[in-house]
Amino acid sequence: MAWVLLVEKDVPGVRILTPWVASRIVSTLILLVTMSHILYVILTIILSVEFIIGNLGNAFMALVNILDLVKRRNISSVDQILTGLAISRIALLWSLIASLLVSSIYTYLMIPGKLIRITKISWTVTNHLSIWLATCLSIFYFFKIATFSNYIFLYLKWRVKYVVSLTFLVSLLILFLNISVINRCTDVWIDGHEANMSYSAISSNSAQFYRIVLLVNTMFTLTPFTVSLTMFLLLIFSLWRHLKNMKLHAKGSRDVSTVAHVKALQMVVTFLLLYIAFFLSLLSLCWNVDFKHKSLIVLFLQAMGMAFPSAHSCVLILQNRKLSQSLLSVLRWLKDTKWSVP
Repeated sequence: MAWVLLVEKDVPGVRILTPWVASRIVSTLILLVTMSHILYVILTIILSVEFIIGNLGNAFMALVNILDLVKRRNISSVDQILTGLAISRIALLWSLIASLLVSSIYTYLMIPGKLIRITKISWTVTNHLSIWLATCLSIFYFFKIATFSNYIFLYLKWRVKYVVSLTFLVSLLILFLNISVINRCTDVWIDGHEANMSYSAISSNSAQFYRIVLLVNTMFTLTPFTVSLTMFLLLIFSLWRHLKNMKLHAKGSRDVSTVAHVKALQMVVTFLLLYIAFFLSLLSLCWNVDFKHKSLIVLFLQAMGMAFPSAHSCVLILQNRKLSQSLLSVLRWLKDTKWSVP
């Protein structure tokens, strides 16, 4: 026979593995463990690189704008938004790392109530500011670049600074409500955690707590996401009308307004796509508590989420003329310094 017997029947009703099958199973297990270890190392490296790049990129963006403010004694509205966005994202990256360390060090029975309150509120504040400042940036670029003849649009276009300031003030009110709800949910969780409950009851209560926190944050972050999506659709419509008018007047399609439209669309699209990935990673991570025992899944989802505050800031640097020129100057200086060192 061409087939090799995999088992032998020594005892009635019991199948005993042959040495060949046993060795194949051991080899397969060793291969799986090795692949799992390799994937763990790769994901850890990706997470570390995203953390480093995110901190360096956001710190660079904030430092360039702060130095420009000190030099010129003045700072533009877009630079104010970018500086606040960079600072909030540095804080967001550190809050994500802090949450990762807390979840890896503590169990449901050991985690202190004050620590869970600090981590949840700090993540809520930094994530809220990051999302809303990016939304304010989308609003600013929309009113500066889009072209509509509507009276209301023209009225708001001339007062874009006040529109952005009012949007940010409204976001602070929403943040206050968000923190209040999260704080109340944390109080309920602490009361259940400090009660004499079994481990299974505490695990069930913790799972419900994470789901409620996720639902609350989802409700509060849907508003800025919807606003950014609306700005994106209106920018597309404005670009379509602009290209249509250019075609009617037999002019080239790569004029200044078209380039500005395209750059603004690239920034808004990058923000939307990365935020969707960020939100889906948190949704997958928090919805099922069992994920916390699967380190590969945890690392993959957190690497997916950390791409949002890291990659989007890098895109903003490359799209902004002042920041990109400053980056080129720094790279040129590093290159000259490297070659000048004996």
